[in-house]
Amino acid sequence: MTPAELSQAVLSAVRAAVEAGELTVAVPEQVTVERPKNKDHGDYATNVALQLAKSAGKPPRQVAELVSARLAKVPGVAGVDIAGPGFLNITLDAATQGGLARTVVEAGEAYGRNDAFQGLKINLEFVSANPTGPIHIGGVRWAAVGDSLGRILRAGGAEVTTEYYINDAGVQISKFGASLHASANGWPVPEDGYVGEYIGDIAKQIVDAHPGVLDLPDAEQLEVFRAEGLKLMVAEIQRSMEEFGVHFDVWFSEKSLHDSGAVEKAIERLRAQGHVFDQDGAIWLRTTDFGDDKDRVLVKADGDTTYFASDAAYYLSKRDRGNEVNVYMLGADHHGYVGRLKAIVACAGDDPERNIEVLIGQFVKMLKDGEEVRMSKRAGNIITIDDVVDWIGVDAARYSLARSSTDSTLTLDIDVLTSQSNENPVYYVQYAHARMSSVARNAAQLGIDKGAAADFKPELLATEWESELLGMVGEFPRVVAAAGELREPHRVARYLEQLAGTYHRFYDNCRILPRGDEEATDLTRARLWLAEATRTVIANGLGLLGVSAPERM
Repeated sequence: MTPAELSQAVLSAVRAAVEAGELTVAVPEQVTVERPKNKDHGDYATNVALQLAKSAGKPPRQVAELVSARLAKVPGVAGVDIAGPGFLNITLDAATQGGLARTVVEAGEAYGRNDAFQGLKINLEFVSANPTGPIHIGGVRWAAVGDSLGRILRAGGAEVTTEYYINDAGVQISKFGASLHASANGWPVPEDGYVGEYIGDIAKQIVDAHPGVLDLPDAEQLEVFRAEGLKLMVAEIQRSMEEFGVHFDVWFSEKSLHDSGAVEKAIERLRAQGHVFDQDGAIWLRTTDFGDDKDRVLVKADGDTTYFASDAAYYLSKRDRGNEVNVYMLGADHHGYVGRLKAIVACAGDDPERNIEVLIGQFVKMLKDGEEVRMSKRAGNIITIDDVVDWIGVDAARYSLARSSTDSTLTLDIDVLTSQSNENPVYYVQYAHARMSSVARNAAQLGIDKGAAADFKPELLATEWESELLGMVGEFPRVVAAAGELREPHRVARYLEQLAGTYHRFYDNCRILPRGDEEATDLTRARLWLAEATRTVIANGLGLLGVSAPERM
């Protein structure tokens, strides 16, 4: 029995009490059943009686008694105890709990998927670094977290579009082009220009591809370096993202908003909503009506549009493409954008609590030999995605960047993340998967098969270590659903580490394969089912994080 099935059994018990006239309450759509921390409190616990007591007009323990009497009759439930103010502690019989191993193995890659977001169209925008240099360490964190979140939301049934917003309009692109122009001509870098070996590399590529470019007038040279440099930098970012295992469904050009007239149309749409006004020769959006700290300029007095106007047009573009929920994943230095983006949504007539979510990620530091690493030779004063991959590899980078809440600053120790030890979290989880794969290979070499599902005897999985492992395996769907609902992929990683530890304890205390001349037994085969179920969950969880599940290490 899965936790979801047990939850339905609890609901059925509540519904039966209501139909019998013993409870006068609205039957909730769902109830929570959780693994208690204390093993003496049964296999699962629910607070449904406390949840219903007030509306039922009865003490929680009296409600608990009505529910427990029916729940105890459910096949597979060995006992129901009432604890404290009215908690129900539920114990399953060994066969029912052990049957979860068969459920997981038969579900395979589908185990852990849910329908929490079925039919919901979500636009997930992340990284979106200016195409003026390689992706830096902050962007790498969002690449790992954003891609993992997209996978988790899809596992919940959502229709997810992952998107990269290319800031290819404005002053930063002009400075980038000027830096390339100067490098190609051997001139000093312009004030506030870009430095690093990559500038020289790109400038040389442009000169090689356009041999006569340096003979053109300066203004024409500058435009060639700006346009061609932008193409090369975007291609470089796309390469690094793909090599990091991150695929974007849409690469959206800011410049296209201006070229298509979308910015002007957005301003007129917002004016029609009654929130645009003219003052001092400029065009403004009255965002203070919706909690922003000040009104925002859309078009300056000199006729130039602002970045804010592009932001408004970009949001409307996302909505016009049918995206119901639009998630923006921004760095810590963009905290001030939250209020203004929500104000755009409200000015457009949408719900800022429903149609937009802005997630802010904190900074990342890297340590080597106990010292912070600050510089990249190729990029100058930043650590790039290629640096991170060179130092610790894609799997370690993706896992370690996704395993912590983005609310906190993250410190990665290169020495730990390249070690083959239990201190290295990705190694710890991957090693558990490899260990399970080894068990399967060794069983095959001994001519032992776990057998058909019909011959599986789940009641034999009765030790405390088997029970603990089955309980952890059963938690996976709930963890995935919570990670999607809360937009917190790190919950999956932390769960996998707990599951790996639980498996290692099971493996150390429960011999799976026979030794010497011993014959394989039904217990042998039952434990093979359990090991295969655990391996399935580890693989599925790593897959949600975009991390490989090696069979050998």
